[in-house]
Amino acid sequence: MSFLSKFKETLICLKAGRVTLPYPARSQPVPPKFRGRPIFDAAKCIGCAGCANNCPAHEILVFDVCQEVRILKYLGRRCTYCGRCADVCPEKAITMSLEFETGTDRIGDLQQRLDLFMSTCQRCGRCFQEPSPLEQLQQKGYRFDDLQNERWIFRSQSYLEGEPAADDIKIELD
Repeated sequence: MSFLSKFKETLICLKAGRVTLPYPARSQPVPPKFRGRPIFDAAKCIGCAGCANNCPAHEILVFDVCQEVRILKYLGRRCTYCGRCADVCPEKAITMSLEFETGTDRIGDLQQRLDLFMSTCQRCGRCFQEPSPLEQLQQKGYRFDDLQNERWIFRSQSYLEGEPAADDIKIELD
């Protein structure tokens, strides 16, 4: 009985034919919504660091040398090619490539570094105005990610020194 079931399974498999793709011998075009590795365009980038703040793998580091010079470094080690950095970029300076084969034995082949000169407002020192109240709550100020050790550092400054968070409400009783 088991021989008969194996024979039926063999016939079913032979009817199906060849179902694998001849990938190494013949490459096929990538699907329409394929996302390869991110490619940064320094000419379009305004240095807002939205890509670094929204990267789930923390693969984009930001280092502010001074108020006018910002360094963005894409590491590419743990990037899952989710495309979140390209989605949040307001200037569309990040595009997802159509490269299918990104395997390499040197990690430096995947890394990218942008040295940006930031034109800042002379009154407030900000590089751009936030378009929505939600973006005003995001991390601000200088970023000092560790470029030598390739680590993302989060320093929160979301408190006011010397001032209470909220004033007490005075209630008058009749």
